[in-house]
Amino acid sequence: MNAYPTRTIAYICELYHPPRPPSAEAIQSLHNRYFSAGNSPYSSFAVTPVGPVLTNPGTRPGALSQVVFLADRMQFREELGALTCEAFGERVHRIAADVCALGGIDAIAGQQVTIRTLVNPRKFENAAEYMRDGLFGFGEMVDVFEAEPQIYGMRMVFPPLEDRPAAHALRIENYAQDPRTLYLENQSTFGQLQVADGLGAVETRVAETYEFLVERSLNFVQAFDLRLQE
Repeated sequence: MNAYPTRTIAYICELYHPPRPPSAEAIQSLHNRYFSAGNSPYSSFAVTPVGPVLTNPGTRPGALSQVVFLADRMQFREELGALTCEAFGERVHRIAADVCALGGIDAIAGQQVTIRTLVNPRKFENAAEYMRDGLFGFGEMVDVFEAEPQIYGMRMVFPPLEDRPAAHALRIENYAQDPRTLYLENQSTFGQLQVADGLGAVETRVAETYEFLVERSLNFVQAFDLRLQE
């Protein structure tokens, strides 16, 4: 159980494969097949200068729900929507497996997953003060700049380990659009997969990226949030 209620604002997944121009006809036939079955994850199909795109048009400013089929990757993006991590992972798995079968793609060369979420510190009413005093302990040391920074942030990069073969790049900073809110982002990078072995791992990797962000990272955030009590 994570330490804070989260508001996840973006799920992004890129699946890299050997360069191969995507077939618009094949993607359109897949879209039609989903519609005929009554369970299409996207409502619209289009051909763009960069490649075929499946989308769910939205009315919320900044919202995005799409998968773009580029020459060397499939790029899934869900931003400012209502999709859960589990549903996003399932969608990536399903579409990737179908597209690989249609396009004769026999390997995923790599996978990168980026998840962004917002949380509010519990003991600090201002997230910049949490970063400055709770996490960094800067206090008045920033006075040397003769101006208060608008954004305090940090980045940590975790290399792959033998029992955790993913690299994680974590960002934590106060959120410019809301003074009470922290912005957290985890970008995880994974290695190759053989399509013949099944693509269930692409879904598991999405879950691993999310767990690193909302479990491990928020436990880290909480440790400095509680400094105020001490």
